Amino acid sequence: MTDINGYPSPELLRYIKRYDIIKNSIEPLIKTILENWRYPEYARLNGNRLELHTVGWSGNEDIIAALMENKVFWMMCWVKSERGGHYYFELPKARK
Repeated sequence: MTDINGYPSPELLRYIKRYDIIKNSIEPLIKTILENWRYPEYARLNGNRLELHTVGWSGNEDIIAALMENKVFWMMCWVKSERGGHYYFELPKARK
């Protein structure tokens, strides 16, 4: 879901912004983010903790901006941000 230069497509960013984690499992959203994160070694999922480090790449920053616009995701999952493009999230436990 990236363009020919590897940047997130408008469709990908729209998907992230509109994804409903209340009605749907969060796993497909996280999988999509991880699959489209440039420099995947800077995106870590450990249990229910997600770390995203943009490495200054604007495409990764676009993904973060889309997550910020997803108000429910941001309110429920965001833990902290650190200067330099470091974002930390705690994901809700998977539903049975």
